[in-house]
Amino acid sequence: MPLPVQQPVPAPRARKGRGAVSNPEGRFERHTRTAVDDGWWAEDAGLPPLATTVLEDRTRRIITRNDSSDISFDRSINPYRGCEHGCIYCFARPSHAFLGLSPGLDFETKLFAKPDAARLLAEELRRPGYRPQPLTLGANTDPYQPVERRLRITHSIIEVLAGCAHPVAIITKSALIVRDADLLAGMARRRLVSVGLSVTTLDPQLARVMEPRAPTPPRRLAAIRALAAAGVPVRVMAAPMIPFVNDHELEQILEAAAAAGASSASRVLLRLPWELKGLFEEWLHAHFPDRAARVLACLRDCHGGNLYSARWGERMRGSGPWADLLARRFAVACRRLRLATGEATATLDTTAFRPPPADQRQGTLF
Repeated sequence: MPLPVQQPVPAPRARKGRGAVSNPEGRFERHTRTAVDDGWWAEDAGLPPLATTVLEDRTRRIITRNDSSDISFDRSINPYRGCEHGCIYCFARPSHAFLGLSPGLDFETKLFAKPDAARLLAEELRRPGYRPQPLTLGANTDPYQPVERRLRITHSIIEVLAGCAHPVAIITKSALIVRDADLLAGMARRRLVSVGLSVTTLDPQLARVMEPRAPTPPRRLAAIRALAAAGVPVRVMAAPMIPFVNDHELEQILEAAAAAGASSASRVLLRLPWELKGLFEEWLHAHFPDRAARVLACLRDCHGGNLYSARWGERMRGSGPWADLLARRFAVACRRLRLATGEATATLDTTAFRPPPADQRQGTLF
């Protein structure tokens, strides 16, 4: 009896509460898996929900250094690897491949926390050769993602930085940052902190598709309002801008953030490094099949015919007519709303820094 001819399995469908549609192997894996229909496939078969797991990351160093010429900081801290927010556009997704995991669903369901972060930070800051420069918290994954509510690792890091007067720029899209408003307000009075809060859309339905487990747009605007009222300088980050998906909201996002108290703004064009290209295309066809080809064509126009170019200076802004138009729209809106566009770290004070004492339970004699 001849074996049945195997047919390709239908395209995967989006899971409720998750951003990525599938879970492809990372680029370092030797083997790949391809699903086929062996006759038992049932399109209406329900898939069980994917639970989030958190493992400990026992790293020995907590400060990450970089020499990129197109970003304003040379050091950063990421309390977590992976991010439960599930933002499909997250440029950090490919970093999960270094752990032998998928940049897809693994990235948002298999998290790694660094419980020793505060202790490791204090040790690095007290080294004799350390010279303070603004440190960015959350440059890769969100330091205020949902698990932070329970683990409070980010909070402990900020306590160390506040205690030794070390400047920090925080990047997040979470309203949970308001929990630390009092601590941040004290640092703001000493010019030690700035906050960049990402607002990608004002449409709750679009936000649910793009970033399923992140706080809603109204909650993020409320967080900007609360931080600004506490005296913390807040930058609204209209990032990323995706052609024909959310770019039409650029001016409205800036207006809403300015009304909430944001004092500066930045914007970034969608970045699709490594595995993120395939993940984004898959998501685009699943949620916006009517415009998928148009979105991808525009992105190629912005990156010299490719979906992404890693060239410094262009990777976050793109080039060509559409990218130039986006830049002009942003500049005009910022001038009208009196939103600054300079580097957020430029005004932070590095002169007050004092290394943490060797024993955090004791003060210093002088």
